Amino acid sequence: MISSAHPKQELALAAACLSLISVQIGAAIAKTLFPIFGAEGVALIRLSFSAILLWIIFKPWRTFHADLPWKNLFIYGLVLSCMNLLIYKAFAHLSIGIAISIEVLGPLTVAMFMSKQKQDLIWGGLSLIGLILLPLGGSHQNFSYLGMGYALAAACCWGLYIIYGTKVAKGGGNTVAIGMLVACLFALPFGITDIGNILHSYWILLLCILVSLLSSTIPFLLDIFAMKKLEPKVFGILLSASPAVSAIAAWLILGEQLNLYQILGIAIIMTACAGCSYFSYKKSGLSIQTET
Repeated sequence: MISSAHPKQELALAAACLSLISVQIGAAIAKTLFPIFGAEGVALIRLSFSAILLWIIFKPWRTFHADLPWKNLFIYGLVLSCMNLLIYKAFAHLSIGIAISIEVLGPLTVAMFMSKQKQDLIWGGLSLIGLILLPLGGSHQNFSYLGMGYALAAACCWGLYIIYGTKVAKGGGNTVAIGMLVACLFALPFGITDIGNILHSYWILLLCILVSLLSSTIPFLLDIFAMKKLEPKVFGILLSASPAVSAIAAWLILGEQLNLYQILGIAIIMTACAGCSYFSYKKSGLSIQTET
């Protein structure tokens, strides 16, 4: 008799893969809105619509009480806001595949720090080699050191997001909804300038909603389902595929192209992330969290 556990795990794996694809398609579509709202405006729109949808779904106001980890929730929201603002600023100066390749170094660093194994030096060295390769042969259209700086800052925020996300994770969807609202409020001063353009046409409004759904709401709901069935290291290995999926999405939607040096650099960073996830997370016990 075939165990029912296997179909459930297959569904969880499919959900995690769909989450990954959804996030990267959302990122590529979001970049098409930069000429209208700017990177900061698109980040605010993504956070705002995501906050609204999560509050409708989880109704977190019903769980408000003094014992909530408010300090960690505010830090979580601040980090989430900075992560979104910085990676979108990076998208404005880099090909999306390159920006995501740099950003995933944040979770990689957290994994190495938590596991503290000698073999982590291999993954750290590989990631550094991949990072060095990314600027080689790049044109002004797909690479700039300013964009690299934004992506590295976003990587730091993603690392902090994992740490503080673990601290507030017990509240489930309620704490994420609260954190998303906090993130929206922090992003408001940076993206409010051109936000009125959202009413210029129904098409723009629909695209904004689509970006929020694909980038935050749908991946989050899929991850909730998948994380109940899959080991953390599986999420880590899937996360290592983010640069490739983002590069493909950016090529299909935006026509962004990479040279051989950049493709090799991305492949090396992916290898480092996959290796670290497989060997390190199973000892660290740290939960994997995708970018919300």
